[in-house]
Amino acid sequence: MKRLFAAWRTRPWLTSAFLMACAVTLFFAGRLVFFTAYWATHSEMPVEPWMTVGYVARSWGVEPRQLDAEAGLPLPEVKGHPQPLAEIARDRRVPVETVIAEVEAALDRMQAGSE
Repeated sequence: MKRLFAAWRTRPWLTSAFLMACAVTLFFAGRLVFFTAYWATHSEMPVEPWMTVGYVARSWGVEPRQLDAEAGLPLPEVKGHPQPLAEIARDRRVPVETVIAEVEAALDRMQAGSE
């Protein structure tokens, strides 16, 4: 600890840069651990109305654009943001269960095609 204070007195900019690099490294390491643990426990989740196509695709390990095309869903660029399945159903004026069934059928076709 004495060396850190001595380094701070003699080279404050270099010591600050080093401490900032350590903080950034810890931040990204923490994010890596968090997201790895999160997606390890959230794989192949049942499709629900609050999910976006990207979330479903990531959970099932498929490409989001491919899932969009296979299920006939709009791309995120249509509204400028990713849409939850409930919003897609509302825009189509169909029950959300219909959209969920389309997504699940598309997932089944994609998994059958990859085997």
